Amino acid sequence: MTHQSTFLADAPPIEAGRQVAHLRHVLGLVEEIAEGKRGAGSGYDALEEAARISAAYERSLPVMQRRFNALAQETATWSAASVEALLHAQKHRGQPRAAAAQLARELESAIRDLRRTVQRP
Repeated sequence: MTHQSTFLADAPPIEAGRQVAHLRHVLGLVEEIAEGKRGAGSGYDALEEAARISAAYERSLPVMQRRFNALAQETATWSAASVEALLHAQKHRGQPRAAAAQLARELESAIRDLRRTVQRP
Protein backbone atom coordinates (compact mmCIF):
# COMPACT_ATOMS: atom_id res chain seq x y z
CA MET A 1 0.00 0.00 0.00
CA THR A 2 1.35 3.45 -0.85
CA HIS A 3 0.84 6.54 1.22
CA GLN A 4 -0.38 9.61 -0.62
CA SER A 5 -0.50 12.93 1.15
CA THR A 6 -3.84 14.66 0.76
CA PHE A 7 -2.85 17.82 2.59
CA LEU A 8 -2.56 20.09 -0.44
CA ALA A 9 -5.44 18.60 -2.35
CA ASP A 10 -7.82 18.82 0.60
CA ALA A 11 -6.66 22.16 1.95
CA PRO A 12 -9.10 24.98 1.39
CA PRO A 13 -7.67 27.82 -0.65
CA ILE A 14 -6.36 30.61 1.53
CA GLU A 15 -6.25 34.31 0.94
CA ALA A 16 -2.52 34.92 0.96
CA GLY A 17 -2.59 38.48 2.22
CA ARG A 18 -4.99 37.61 5.03
CA GLN A 19 -2.73 34.77 6.14
CA VAL A 20 0.34 37.01 6.23
CA ALA A 21 -1.62 39.76 8.01
CA HIS A 22 -2.61 37.22 10.65
CA LEU A 23 1.02 36.15 11.10
CA ARG A 24 2.03 39.83 11.37
CA HIS A 25 -0.58 40.26 14.11
CA VAL A 26 0.82 37.25 15.97
CA LEU A 27 4.30 38.70 15.51
CA GLY A 28 3.14 41.95 17.10
CA LEU A 29 1.77 40.10 20.11
CA VAL A 30 4.98 38.12 20.49
CA GLU A 31 7.03 41.33 20.27
CA GLU A 32 4.89 42.79 23.07
CA ILE A 33 5.80 39.84 25.27
CA ALA A 34 9.47 40.13 24.29
CA GLU A 35 9.62 43.83 25.07
CA GLY A 36 7.32 43.71 28.08
CA LYS A 37 5.16 46.55 26.80
CA ARG A 38 2.24 47.25 24.50
CA GLY A 39 3.27 47.60 20.86
CA ALA A 40 2.11 50.40 18.62
CA GLY A 41 1.29 48.19 15.65
CA SER A 42 1.71 49.01 11.97
CA GLY A 43 -1.83 48.99 10.60
CA TYR A 44 -1.36 50.69 7.24
CA ASP A 45 1.97 49.02 6.50
CA ALA A 46 0.50 45.61 7.31
CA LEU A 47 -2.49 46.23 5.03
CA GLU A 48 -0.22 47.35 2.23
CA GLU A 49 1.99 44.28 2.64
CA ALA A 50 -1.07 42.02 2.63
CA ALA A 51 -2.33 43.58 -0.59
CA ARG A 52 1.05 43.20 -2.30
CA ILE A 53 1.35 39.55 -1.24
CA SER A 54 -2.21 38.77 -2.37
CA ALA A 55 -1.50 40.27 -5.78
CA ALA A 56 1.80 38.39 -6.09
CA TYR A 57 0.10 35.16 -5.03
CA GLU A 58 -2.57 35.55 -7.71
CA ARG A 59 0.13 36.09 -10.37
CA SER A 60 2.33 33.21 -9.22
CA LEU A 61 2.43 29.74 -10.71
CA PRO A 62 0.20 27.08 -9.14
CA VAL A 63 3.24 25.20 -7.83
CA MET A 64 4.39 28.33 -5.99
CA GLN A 65 0.87 28.88 -4.65
CA ARG A 66 0.88 25.35 -3.25
CA ARG A 67 4.30 25.95 -1.71
CA PHE A 68 3.04 29.20 -0.17
CA ASN A 69 -0.04 27.41 1.21
CA ALA A 70 2.09 24.66 2.75
CA LEU A 71 4.55 27.14 4.29
CA ALA A 72 1.72 29.32 5.59
CA GLN A 73 -0.01 26.33 7.19
CA GLU A 74 3.22 25.07 8.74
CA THR A 75 4.03 28.53 10.09
CA ALA A 76 0.53 29.01 11.50
CA THR A 77 0.75 25.63 13.24
CA TRP A 78 4.12 26.11 14.93
CA SER A 79 3.49 29.75 15.78
CA ALA A 80 0.18 28.90 17.48
CA ALA A 81 1.84 26.20 19.56
CA SER A 82 4.72 28.54 20.40
CA VAL A 83 2.45 31.38 21.48
CA GLU A 84 0.46 28.98 23.63
CA ALA A 85 3.70 27.88 25.32
CA LEU A 86 4.74 31.53 25.83
CA LEU A 87 1.41 32.38 27.42
CA HIS A 88 1.65 29.35 29.69
CA ALA A 89 5.19 30.29 30.73
CA GLN A 90 4.12 33.90 31.25
CA LYS A 91 1.28 32.81 33.53
CA HIS A 92 3.32 30.36 35.59
CA ARG A 93 6.89 31.61 35.51
CA GLY A 94 6.90 35.30 34.63
CA GLN A 95 8.00 37.07 31.47
CA PRO A 96 9.60 34.72 28.89
CA ARG A 97 11.19 37.64 27.05
CA ALA A 98 14.16 35.79 25.55
CA ALA A 99 11.96 33.02 24.18
CA ALA A 100 9.50 35.57 22.81
CA ALA A 101 12.32 37.50 21.13
CA GLN A 102 13.56 34.31 19.45
CA LEU A 103 10.03 33.44 18.33
CA ALA A 104 9.66 36.96 16.90
CA ARG A 105 12.84 36.47 14.86
CA GLU A 106 11.59 33.10 13.59
CA LEU A 107 8.20 34.55 12.65
CA GLU A 108 9.82 37.47 10.83
CA SER A 109 11.98 35.01 8.89
CA ALA A 110 8.97 32.83 8.03
CA ILE A 111 7.01 35.85 6.78
CA ARG A 112 9.99 36.86 4.66
CA ASP A 113 10.11 33.32 3.21
CA LEU A 114 6.40 33.45 2.40
CA ARG A 115 6.83 36.77 0.64
CA ARG A 116 9.77 35.44 -1.39
CA THR A 117 7.81 32.35 -2.41
CA VAL A 118 5.33 34.33 -4.47
CA GLN A 119 7.49 37.25 -5.58
CA ARG A 120 9.10 37.05 -8.95
CA PRO A 121 12.89 37.35 -9.08
